[in-house]
Amino acid sequence: MNKLFSILLSSLIMLQSFGVHYDDIVQLDELIEHAQFHNEQYGDNIIVFLSKHYGELKADHQRDHQEEKKDHEKLPFNHSGASHICIADVIFTRYKSELNEVEVLDYTDSNFYYQSPSSSLHVQGILQPPRFS
Repeated sequence: MNKLFSILLSSLIMLQSFGVHYDDIVQLDELIEHAQFHNEQYGDNIIVFLSKHYGELKADHQRDHQEEKKDHEKLPFNHSGASHICIADVIFTRYKSELNEVEVLDYTDSNFYYQSPSSSLHVQGILQPPRFS
């Protein structure tokens, strides 16, 4: 049971790192139905279908077939990449400051020392393991 749980959890983490969400897996039936529709209506094979919806023909297909827009929104793997975009702000200024050189101090005096533990309990033997009598 632990192995099954570990495999499922690690596969979930792997799929999420690839950008596959759980709702994409649920929407796979919509993908299959829409692929069958394209096969019957336009005679597209799976390669052409994937190119029309996820590849280089996507813009042309969306422009030419506006009536399928609701069906296209139901297809998996069509999420906005807003959650995966990293935005870096860089500000350039003309202000020049004179940087002072950092002086490195060679300080060798230590402020710590080791003192061996001494306790009256340790000397008396109270913290010894029990002995057989």
